[in-house]
Amino acid sequence: MQRTESHACFGGMQEVWQHESGTLGCTTKFGIYLPPQVREGACPVLYWLSGLTCSEQNFITKAGAQRYAAEHGVIVVAPDTSPRGVGVPDVEGYDLGIGAGFYVNATQAPWDSHYRMHDYVVHELTGLIEAQFPATQARSISGHSMGGHGALVLALRNPGRYRSVSAFSPIVAPSRVPWGEKAFTAYLGEDRDAWRAWDACELVANAAERLPLLVDQGDADEFLEPQLQPQRLRDACDAAGYPLTLRLQPGYDHSYYFISSFIGEHIAHHAQALS
Repeated sequence: MQRTESHACFGGMQEVWQHESGTLGCTTKFGIYLPPQVREGACPVLYWLSGLTCSEQNFITKAGAQRYAAEHGVIVVAPDTSPRGVGVPDVEGYDLGIGAGFYVNATQAPWDSHYRMHDYVVHELTGLIEAQFPATQARSISGHSMGGHGALVLALRNPGRYRSVSAFSPIVAPSRVPWGEKAFTAYLGEDRDAWRAWDACELVANAAERLPLLVDQGDADEFLEPQLQPQRLRDACDAAGYPLTLRLQPGYDHSYYFISSFIGEHIAHHAQALS
């Protein structure tokens, strides 16, 4: 691995690291905030999954999470949103290809050779963090928009792996909205039954673990009705008896102004579970 950035921040260090990923078949980066408590011993880890068009930079520079991570003694890891580099498939537009990995394991050519963000986040990145940094095996996961979809799906698909899960403005039913339909058709193929394994609203029905879901959604979000539709998650959780806290926040949009307003509450939520 190679450290490409290091910045003192709230008594800890915000770093960016680059490494060769066997899962993604390319060089990739992740941001990691190491709170001051790591000087005394290993700390638990919160994984943050960003949304469409983002890299590891958006969250670490805009969310203001470091202050709260330092307060609670939580390491925060923010990977990129997709593979990148020469030879990695891409298309025009922001909602498919580079910057739009959707945290699935693609099964369709040409995407299947690189677009395996599920396995990268759940297995390769976790193993690397716990081997190379002062991190415990206590893990939580959160994310925004496409990354909110990722956080919900990764937690639901991997019972016992995370202590808590939350999301901001998640795509809760990608099988039934334009962003998800476009991405799933490309990455997973035309068989909609195969999509169900990557759709949070489908997964809660047969979830092996009842890990409570915390979701914040702005009611002034331009993508609320066409792409996000949080009521679908509420209905699915009600039908399955699955615990969900869905908070509709008045006046907030889809931006990092929204995330930075509530990230402290989310980190406190995760810190309680991680302790």
